[in-house]
Amino acid sequence: MPRRRRFVLDITPLRESADFRRLWAGSSLSIVGGQMTTFAVTLQVYRTTHSSAAVGAVGLASGLPLILLGLFGGSFADAVDRRRLVQATNTGSVVVSALLAAQAFAGLRALWPLYALVAAQSLLGAVGAPARRTFVPRLLPAGQVAAGVALNHLCFQVGLMAGPALAGVVTAAGGLRLCYLADVVSFSGTLYALARLPAMPPQGGASRPGVAAVVEGLRFIRRRPILTGVFLADLDAMVLGMPFALFPALNAAHFGGAAPTLGLITAAPAVGGLFGSALSGPVAHAVRPGRALLASVTVWGAAIAGFGLARTLWLGLPLLVLAGAADTTSVIVRATIVQLATPDGFRGRVGGVDFVIGAAGPQVGNFRAGAVASLTSPAVSAVGGGIAVLLGAGLLRLAVPALTRYTTPADEPDEPDEALDEAPEEAR
Repeated sequence: MPRRRRFVLDITPLRESADFRRLWAGSSLSIVGGQMTTFAVTLQVYRTTHSSAAVGAVGLASGLPLILLGLFGGSFADAVDRRRLVQATNTGSVVVSALLAAQAFAGLRALWPLYALVAAQSLLGAVGAPARRTFVPRLLPAGQVAAGVALNHLCFQVGLMAGPALAGVVTAAGGLRLCYLADVVSFSGTLYALARLPAMPPQGGASRPGVAAVVEGLRFIRRRPILTGVFLADLDAMVLGMPFALFPALNAAHFGGAAPTLGLITAAPAVGGLFGSALSGPVAHAVRPGRALLASVTVWGAAIAGFGLARTLWLGLPLLVLAGAADTTSVIVRATIVQLATPDGFRGRVGGVDFVIGAAGPQVGNFRAGAVASLTSPAVSAVGGGIAVLLGAGLLRLAVPALTRYTTPADEPDEPDEALDEAPEEAR
């Protein structure tokens, strides 16, 4: 019986914290709306241009603001009231979503408004997301933080699954404009939950954000090969293997091209992510998490390559489900290593790097996938990307032995910042 409990999702935070419960419910609704907009933008660009490169450029428009500003998001979060910062960025996101709906109703055919609005939405996310990540330990007691993080990841996976599938049905019934409107409405729950939260100024006083603090965090990561290896593994999987920009073209070429089918294809990785979240207990307790990370990246690459070769929907969908499960496993393992291998004094800045890589990597990967598809074909782009991920995982295993040597410590003692340069090799 004790072993089974590792697989059971702990909902204690939802029962005991009204603030967390409201924020979780509002976030769940907002994630669904955001995924509907992502679906709508992707399909609108493809219908306008019939170009995978143009679809991939949506990823570039989203990824660049994250890369340029994301590293400073944690610094902003440590300088102001975090609740107010997230309120401001969410209000800005409502305005952007409303403008996306307006251009759809106006029947605009130009691409630049779409790219500009996607970039604006991404910029707001880069500022607000690091602050939002600090909410869980402020709303929940220490013993419930892990359960709160797991619940947030679950609602994210459900949103990834439900949003595209619902968007496909809504698009078939009433057009893309309804997807954009749904996103505007979906912000209502989150804005209400934020309004009910208490003030959240940084504990211990505000710090001064700036380039120096960011550079110090990057130097710390460079001194820790295990962290460098973890981030390189994620970049390998996302930049070389992300296939989402190829979905409209592959759907049209291999699976009939219907909007509901595209919704199923887009939602399939989230279905796998849901399974990966529900069955993540043993992975989270892995003694050698670096090996689990490399294994999940390998499965991801193989599944994406297989999807590129698939010619029937009922073969392609299970491969995407497998890819989603592998991706979620890598996210959980990466977060575990980052937390355990980083002393508290650097967790904000290392977390900022983790956010940038996790958010921008897939967008850059979508741009790469679209560009390669425009030069070759969507199938070649998917298969080649998956094979490149496999080769990258093999190279990381050889080049960064810290990944395979690293073991999860039984305890997590605080480590003085002054002693970082002399940290023992087993911690590196």
